[in-house]
Amino acid sequence: MTKREEKIIKDTTDELLKLLEVEGSAGISFGEEAVDITLDTPDSGIVIGRHGDILESLQLILSIAISKRLNKFFRVSLEVGDYKKNREDWLRTTALDAKDRAMDQGKEITLPELKAWERRIVHLALKDDEEVVSESIGEGRDRVLVVRPK
Repeated sequence: MTKREEKIIKDTTDELLKLLEVEGSAGISFGEEAVDITLDTPDSGIVIGRHGDILESLQLILSIAISKRLNKFFRVSLEVGDYKKNREDWLRTTALDAKDRAMDQGKEITLPELKAWERRIVHLALKDDEEVVSESIGEGRDRVLVVRPK
């Protein structure tokens, strides 16, 4: 990552916050797969939205704006108030609970209404498990994650 790219990413993020009239500051770090942006704002509830919908949309908008300004694709991971970290912890616990129920009941357990990134967390939590397998089935909004005994 060059200094020029870092400045453009920071400026784009600050500009979006200003346009949205969101008070706060952005911390930027660079991971292996994404630009990690952490917002510190008293408006976290507004920025996160219901079930993280606004956060997810802002993440996409930032990714597009940054990618256009730099003429190459950048995946953006946007975090506000530990929302995603807490959600990931909850998803890992849910994955283990679904495994336990699948084993106890001897049948598949369906986890509906998960976003793609949430399904990915569950799949990763169970990928090396020797007792169950996870699979996403369906299309679009009807896509669900199934955990079943092997």
